[in-house]
Amino acid sequence: MLNWKKRTQDAHDQVSESVDDAKSYLGSIWFSRSVLTVVSVYLLGTLIIGWYWSQEPDFFSVQEHTQETAEQSQQAIVTGYTTVVTLKKVASTLLDKPGGYLTNDVTPPGIWLDNMPSWEYGALVQVRDLSRALRKDFARSQSQSTEDADLAKAEPRFNFDNKSWVLPATEDEYRLAIKSLDRYLKRLSDPEVTNTQFYARADNLNNWLGDVATRLGSLSQRLSASVGKIRLNMDNDPESGLSIDGTPATQSGEEEIVKTPWLQIDNVFYEARGQAWALSHFLRAIEIDFADVIAKKNATISVRQIIRELESAQEPLWSPMVLNGDGFGVLANHSLVMANYISRANAAIIELRQLLSQG
Repeated sequence: MLNWKKRTQDAHDQVSESVDDAKSYLGSIWFSRSVLTVVSVYLLGTLIIGWYWSQEPDFFSVQEHTQETAEQSQQAIVTGYTTVVTLKKVASTLLDKPGGYLTNDVTPPGIWLDNMPSWEYGALVQVRDLSRALRKDFARSQSQSTEDADLAKAEPRFNFDNKSWVLPATEDEYRLAIKSLDRYLKRLSDPEVTNTQFYARADNLNNWLGDVATRLGSLSQRLSASVGKIRLNMDNDPESGLSIDGTPATQSGEEEIVKTPWLQIDNVFYEARGQAWALSHFLRAIEIDFADVIAKKNATISVRQIIRELESAQEPLWSPMVLNGDGFGVLANHSLVMANYISRANAAIIELRQLLSQG
């Protein structure tokens, strides 16, 4: 009898242990599935948010935006007003677009994105160049005149480290620069203030276009180097061993291989799109503020052609990634297509500068 009771108790204990093990096993499966579900939902959410944040801003009407700004602030539209308002709008777009400014993000999904930060840098390059031109040329009557105090604050703030996320954050510095432009704009549009000017002269415009041509020429070379090419070393004279300025050259080879690294091809591509986007707006503003100068030089068509080439570079990219096929290979090479538009715009700018230089 006792043996029977003992065997019954042992069987009951074994069943209880089996049930406990089953419950523990099911609990671990439920926990694992719950964690997997949460992680999957999180990754899907960040993927969708990252895709949304990676959408490039649309074009805006420079003339309409200038009119709206003047009406809201009750300011007069004077020479230079459109250029400064457009510069403010482009800089503000970098900060206020979906996702905000992403270059200095240290958390997902911003830290995973690289195309939009490259686009932001491209637009920022043009913002910096125009802010420098404002300070150095457009707002000064001659080289010996005093620079505008607010523009002298705006330019270095736009040149602040574009990847700083704290103490101070990049966005804070750029917003301070925009406020400096606001103060300059307010004085520029006030008829009672006589010490604030915008000089829409051919030489001033030519100086800025020189910077633009340099930027586009470099972009064109980097885009074209996506397939790699052998280029003559134009900096050094292989026979004399001297550089173009007559000083001893460190290298005197006749040829060099130029190729954009594979992992940087899409970065260069989107940087070019960012520069083209910002520059097309700036040129539309310049077309308005420098209308008389451009018309006198018979250069109106040239300016519009440059804008058309830059806007063509903004056509939607239907491929899920930037392809890097050979020049005449089976697959497309988006970098070469972009280089074509950038090169054409650069050639038109060189011709425009020649027209502006003529008496």
